Amino acid sequence: MDPASPVELEGGCYVARTWREPTVVYGTVDIDYVIDRERGSEALSFRVLRCRPGESPRFATPSCGDVMYVVSGTATIIVDGVRHPVAPDTGFFLRPGTCWSVVVEGPQPVVLASSQCPDPGRGDPRVTGAGAGNTTGLPRVHLSERKRAATADRWYCVMVDQKLGSSQVTQFVGAIPPGRAPDHFHHYEEAIYILAGQGRMWAGQRATEVAPGSVIFLPRTQVHCLENTGTGELRLLGVFYPAGSPANRYDPE
Repeated sequence: MDPASPVELEGGCYVARTWREPTVVYGTVDIDYVIDRERGSEALSFRVLRCRPGESPRFATPSCGDVMYVVSGTATIIVDGVRHPVAPDTGFFLRPGTCWSVVVEGPQPVVLASSQCPDPGRGDPRVTGAGAGNTTGLPRVHLSERKRAATADRWYCVMVDQKLGSSQVTQFVGAIPPGRAPDHFHHYEEAIYILAGQGRMWAGQRATEVAPGSVIFLPRTQVHCLENTGTGELRLLGVFYPAGSPANRYDPE
């Protein structure tokens, strides 16, 4: 199997590796489009941005806005001339119409996970001309500021939701202990980005290995389970559309 190709599981679920070729490059920012309508989703999109040292071009968010998470590295997000420092494990929301850029001052790239829903497509996001902009700041929260909610087999923290202005997408960070939980399904489309640990993604009777940097696409109502095959936590970033609670899960009949 081509290592650059997603692994297809049951019901349209697939697991992809990030930084497959080709990526799209805008100045200092490389964008990997992992999930979108071109790849089989109804509305969900998930991109990974690798921001190299320096200042990026100015980008404009679509009418749905952009829910982001800092996977690694420190950067400054400039929103209409105002500088906002962000660090790993920070979730933030770029409101619709925001004009923004990212500055990386250190030698290492910064990795951002992004979700725009409904998927606006892959058009050029750079600002042309002055750009009207959105001067209402950068709503953001760090993982340490969120209280953990526990379910039977895991914990999770809601990061970006309606409280930060995102009415369409919910972003959360969760952790799964070693072992396999019961199969279940959701009534939303979901993307899962593996942050740490080793595991196996099950969709129906098919499974494939996952590791840091793996991205999983889950269509609505697809029965699935994420198994932790390691000895420590399997930590993940999740985003889903339409917005709701990560605790809403349903057992197959």
